Amino acid sequence: MDSLTSDAIFNGNIRIKQNKRGYRFSIDAILLASHVDANPGDRVIDIGTGCGIIALMLAYRNPEIKVYGIEIQKSLSVLAALNVKHNNMEDRVEIICADVKDLTKSVISGPADIVVCNPPYRKAKSGRVNPDNQRAFARHEIKITLPDVFETAGGLLRVSGKFIMIYPSERTADIIMHMRLSGIEPKYLRFIYSKKNAESKLVIVEGVKGGRPGATVAQPLVIYRDDGSYSDEVGRMFIP
Repeated sequence: MDSLTSDAIFNGNIRIKQNKRGYRFSIDAILLASHVDANPGDRVIDIGTGCGIIALMLAYRNPEIKVYGIEIQKSLSVLAALNVKHNNMEDRVEIICADVKDLTKSVISGPADIVVCNPPYRKAKSGRVNPDNQRAFARHEIKITLPDVFETAGGLLRVSGKFIMIYPSERTADIIMHMRLSGIEPKYLRFIYSKKNAESKLVIVEGVKGGRPGATVAQPLVIYRDDGSYSDEVGRMFIP
């Protein structure tokens, strides 16, 4: 356990063990989880759950949903399951070690109402690949590509089910194209800025399986004030 750190969110109500040197969650996970609006009884799939942070946040805020955290890396799936156990959420969160390309509806006993994903941002052969496998798989499309994500989501979602992801703004066109190819209609986009005068680096996109054309572009989300502290909105995302 010396290789792990213990971190807390939601005023200490959720405790997360993470690898000191491997994959660690970032603000992206907090932003994505805060944009998910689930209903009681929903089946939610978190593709690439990592240490389980998004699954745990969703289950904490929505105690009457069932979340399935899918993780291809065995070491991370074990860690995520440990975090679920330590937070006493075994009845709400199930961690499955699997390749998302092999997932079927039978794995979760029926179609999903919501699929969320914080996928690898970089194409497999772009930029320097981290020598640490956990970080490399989390950042580069090595184990899963963007088309894989949408093909899987399209196959798992019920009609009118929602898909929500966070991704680099520069790849917005790719997101929209692959969404539509998978039968998921983009319905909501929100561009994210580190500071108010910066360029947008990230975007949250929500789509609906079998939805009608027509998307809303929400007001920008600014993460930091000029002094480096979180904006009021982002600060509230850390509160249960």
